[in-house]
Parts: sequence; C-alpha cells; structure tokens
Amino acid sequence: MTLKSLFLMSLIVGVLVVGAPMAQAQLGGLGGLIGSLLGLIRINGIVPCLLSSTTSLKNGTIPVFPNAVVQLKCGGNVVSSATTNQNGVFSILLDPLQYILSTVLNTCQLEVPTPLSSCNSSLPITGVLQSALQFVGNTLQGLLSIANIVPTGFNLIG
Repeated sequence: MTLKSLFLMSLIVGVLVVGAPMAQAQLGGLGGLIGSLLGLIRINGIVPCLLSSTTSLKNGTIPVFPNAVVQLKCGGNVVSSATTNQNGVFSILLDPLQYILSTVLNTCQLEVPTPLSSCNSSLPITGVLQSALQFVGNTLQGLLSIANIVPTGFNLIG
C-alpha cells in the first residue's frame, strides 16, 4: 500500500512540476501552479473596417482594421488591451486568478476607440466600435485548459 501511495504522490508532483512552467510563461509569472490548474481565458477575433459586422468574416471579403487598439472593458473600466495586426487580428489573455469566465461574459465588452477613419477615410471620425462577448469552447494545450471567447459582432456606437 505504501509503495502505491509513493508512486501516486510522485506522479502528482511530476504533473504539477511540468504544468507550472507553461502556465507561468503564459501568465507572465502571475499564475504559477494555480493558473495551470484553472486555465486561461483567451479573447480573440478580427476587427472589421466597417460600421457594423454582424455578419461573419468569410474569405477575406470584409475589409479588416489593422493597427487598431482593442480594449476589454468590464464595468466601464479598461482591464486589458491589444493592438490588431495587419490582418485585423487581436488576442487578449486573462489571468484566471483575477477573472471568472461568467463574469467576463456578463459584464465585459470589447471597444475599439481608434477612429474608423484610420482604416478608411470615407468612414466617420467619431464613435467607437463595440461588441459583446460569446464563449465558443475550451482548448487543451498540454495540461492547460483555455476558455475561448470571441466578439459577437462590432457595431459603431456614437
């Protein structure tokens, strides 16, 4: 019985030691061992250069918004931000020690304060693009579970 217990304890310690460095690197050293057990929250998507994007981006038919600032606002406060790449793609990672998935989905939204005229001079100078959030599933990366969230569709507000 003690041999089985020793083996089980060694296995658990081995799994925790392997999982901790990955989570720590992904969380910038904040999550450590607990972060590897809880998983990350990833918000990613594409920001269109349009007044409304309630339709999906297919085959590159909708123009994208490069170099746009994307802010995650929860309760009116900016809690994280990212800048889109040349393809309009952004990604935001959240520490699961600070954010609960259900709270993010219910109280947060994405906002793009960069004027639309930055990607197309014929579009308005004022207003911001906003989008609610939608959970689309989990991804396993090694021992780390990642909750994937995407924008429901950006619309010009204001």
